[in-house]
Amino acid sequence: MTASLFSHYEKTLHGLDRKGRRRALIAASGIDFTSNDYLAIAGSLRLKAATAAAIGRGVPVGSGGSRLLRGNHAEHEMLEAEAAAFFGAERALFFGSGYAANAALFSTLPQRDDIIVHDALIHASAHEGIAASRARALAVAHNDVDAFDDAICKWRGSGGTGHPWIAVESLYSMDGDRAPLPALAALADRHDGFLVVDEAHATGVFGPDGRGLTAALEGRDNVVMLHTCGKALGVSGAFVCASAVLCDYLVNRARSFIYSTAPSPLIAAAVREALAMVADEPERRAEFDRLRAFANRMLAEVLGFEGSGSQILPVLVGDNDRAVRIAARLRTEGFDLRAIRPPTVPEGTARLRVAITLNVDEAMIARMLQRLKIAMAEERS
Repeated sequence: MTASLFSHYEKTLHGLDRKGRRRALIAASGIDFTSNDYLAIAGSLRLKAATAAAIGRGVPVGSGGSRLLRGNHAEHEMLEAEAAAFFGAERALFFGSGYAANAALFSTLPQRDDIIVHDALIHASAHEGIAASRARALAVAHNDVDAFDDAICKWRGSGGTGHPWIAVESLYSMDGDRAPLPALAALADRHDGFLVVDEAHATGVFGPDGRGLTAALEGRDNVVMLHTCGKALGVSGAFVCASAVLCDYLVNRARSFIYSTAPSPLIAAAVREALAMVADEPERRAEFDRLRAFANRMLAEVLGFEGSGSQILPVLVGDNDRAVRIAARLRTEGFDLRAIRPPTVPEGTARLRVAITLNVDEAMIARMLQRLKIAMAEERS
């Protein structure tokens, strides 16, 4: 083999090094200020016991095929029925991951004459689906309802004849702020369009019974909700919750659904238990709310940063290398923090993404923020 065989890849990696953007896998260790296990369900005894019981009653680990072939297990169907009832949707369709669900949704449902108008900060997985869509797509300023309206009006004015698809996250993964969902739903109604809401970071922790920030929009046939199962629900996978006709269209046209091996029936059984835990253990959510409020107050008191109000607390650093150094230093002190850099976030906004979960307590939060304050002062650009 010649050296040139890998030259492109090595050059790219060296370039990422120079920009402070090269990624590496880091094992989980220390106190958890990074994961999305918001309700500490992932390692809970109840979830472990339910999974063991599912194995005991014969639920298989592998599905053996796609959902349209042999892989459609009773656990999948029971899970989808329970999720649809829980989230107030006509139907729910289970995917192996939120990424797969978003990619399928956006690449399949918007049609050639439609337009997808999406928030500039929407998930990478939505971008993946949008890139594969036949519809025109346009990014607009973050959380700017007027920008969404203007984009749709200009499209209509230039001859647009299909339906607009307004795509947002209910709670943004890197900033922790909320989308103006009531105004966006009204906009979708006014323009005869659809509103697609990714609830990834709100599922389980916000809304009545943890049904998310779209709970007030339940029953609308032009609202499509995506609820992930790998964050507050502590397992993996995701639901597209929508009208029966849209879900059936995905079953018939979404290539990533049709041609993928079905998610593990055992995982489906575990998600069923996680949904039940969210519904009948409200004390988890109450403790989470208390801890979240404490963390936001302490962030302002110790670091002078205004909190997002949610469990996602961005600590802006700016410089990529400095963010990496600060995160590494905190990990050596026993706090699992990670640096988030472009292109995941806009250029010049490298940050530490502090995530609050029930895996920590007030004393841990206070101690971490004090150590973070010292590290930020000492680790200069």
